[in-house]
Amino acid sequence: MKGLGPVFRRELAGYFATPVAYVFIMIFLFLAGIFTFYVGSFLERGQADLRPFFVFHPWLYLLLMPAIGMRLWAEERKSGTVELLLTLPISLSAAVLGKFLAAWCFTGIALFLTFPLWITVALLGTPDHGVILAGYIASLLMAGSYLAICSCISATTKNQVIAFIVGVVVCFLFTVSGFPIVLDAFTAIAPPLMVETIASFSFITRFSAIVEGVIDVRDLVFFASLIVFWLFANAIVVDLKKAG
Repeated sequence: MKGLGPVFRRELAGYFATPVAYVFIMIFLFLAGIFTFYVGSFLERGQADLRPFFVFHPWLYLLLMPAIGMRLWAEERKSGTVELLLTLPISLSAAVLGKFLAAWCFTGIALFLTFPLWITVALLGTPDHGVILAGYIASLLMAGSYLAICSCISATTKNQVIAFIVGVVVCFLFTVSGFPIVLDAFTAIAPPLMVETIASFSFITRFSAIVEGVIDVRDLVFFASLIVFWLFANAIVVDLKKAG
């Protein structure tokens, strides 16, 4: 992991060097507020919880995470700086992990800025703070899963638009894999074990269970394992591109 720190600091500072970071955070907070108070009817429900806030996170991340992840490697490849980066005394794993952690940390900052919602619900009632904390942790892990997928896809192309579109499509498949419309299509042609396996990859199914208060460590491990797998794939893609 030689060079992890410098890569992380360079990437994280790069987000705030332009207005893009602040625009992204404002959009995230604005959409989170709209979904929570208007679509999710936060005040009308009369319940002291943050379910209306968390339930829309998969759909928020479906578009916002590819927007962050598309530039991680595609921009480096397009500008030609990826060759310079990989010739520095920095290990490949440090470069991949440093870029990912910077993007994940930036996402975490945006998520942290929603803490007034937690304070609001605490003032209005007596929520289960353990469930809310688990929701935040699960949300961050899910965002990391989306980012890891999009980072790997970004490494395959120089075009950020292509990276964004493909990232959205792949993330969408993971998001809705547990929906009946998907499972019914496979039920007719695949054995039950395969259908169950496909359903187990659904981000919404696993995340929604945590938001509802059913905290299963296996769901958290699922997101963490997915991050590790896609970062490993990311490193392989970058190494193959470098060799090519």
